[in-house]
Amino acid sequence: MNNENLQPLYVSSPMLPNIDDVTSYIQEIWDSKYVTNNGPMNQKFEKKLEEVLNVPTALTFNNGTIALLVALKMFNLKPGSEIITTPMTFAATAHAISWNGFVPVFADVLEKDLTIDPKAVEKAITKNTSAILATHVYGSICDYEALEDIAQKYGLKLIFDAAHAFAAEINGRSVASLGDASIFSFHATKLFNTLEGGALTSPNLKDKEIVQLLRNFGIKNEEEVTHVGINGKINEVQAAIGLLNLEIFEEERAKRKELREKYSSFLNDLPGITMQPNPKEFKNSEQYFPVVIDKEKFGRSRDEIYEALKKENIFARKYFHPICTDFEPYKGYDIVSTCATPYVEKVKHEVLCLPFHSGVKNSHINIIKSIFIGCKSTIMN
Repeated sequence: MNNENLQPLYVSSPMLPNIDDVTSYIQEIWDSKYVTNNGPMNQKFEKKLEEVLNVPTALTFNNGTIALLVALKMFNLKPGSEIITTPMTFAATAHAISWNGFVPVFADVLEKDLTIDPKAVEKAITKNTSAILATHVYGSICDYEALEDIAQKYGLKLIFDAAHAFAAEINGRSVASLGDASIFSFHATKLFNTLEGGALTSPNLKDKEIVQLLRNFGIKNEEEVTHVGINGKINEVQAAIGLLNLEIFEEERAKRKELREKYSSFLNDLPGITMQPNPKEFKNSEQYFPVVIDKEKFGRSRDEIYEALKKENIFARKYFHPICTDFEPYKGYDIVSTCATPYVEKVKHEVLCLPFHSGVKNSHINIIKSIFIGCKSTIMN
């Protein structure tokens, strides 16, 4: 193959609105002279977000990490207490715990979908545990019912990192309404983006006031600062991009759903290849398309497939690898598991995210298919 003339294909590509529409919104912002500090564009954006995500509280942030910092701050958790999370997540999940002065405790993942294992979570609970921070990894929704039961049983707060799960639903329930709070990333790599940004959602309307304070320095009014806050505000240009992308993200999601079906058509029957489960009761965010490659059954390793794709100018991602406990700040941290060896230590060497966005063409799929099935030429109609 060796398609030297093929443009590079990356694992993600930003969804961008029509530039003329952007210009029109920018002109509106320029005319108003209101560019930040919860301006009219952002207020309109937040209202629309609450409608789309079906929650009473959806507040925007300049990025998902700041939203996560605030989510951990808003519940007045005991200083220095332990928060149970997954090692199979972006570093920011663990960093937010540490930055807030808490201790991350890592629990193993489920083999079926790589989300955090509730049994491992319960095993990890000590008298110092104050919360669970679970990630809907790759968009797969955690076993939220089991986690909610555990949180209620032990009096813990339950927070979801939903960076991968924008507008996902399970049994008709919005992912944004699960637990005590959820955070979303609106980074350019996400299905829905504001170029850079994020949001914090809660099923409780009463949480809106504390989140607003914490993201704006704790300022209550011109003369009062009532909390130790942070600057987490989104600006009006980001809000404008958000409003425009809310109009088109479902179209992008539909194209990714079609791409999922195309990938599945040739991966389904390959021994040693496991794909993300996609049950009927689940409305997928269509954020990523991960595959787990068992070398013994498939005949080739994840890294061999990764390198073969790269030679064709197709850049998949070994995501998540390394995992959080491989990073310097968390080396030496145990992973609590119900197994003798945590499953995550095995699967981190096997998972690969394929390019997953509307920029993936049939010509790309032909190459990816031929690499997986070992053929030199494959034709898709």
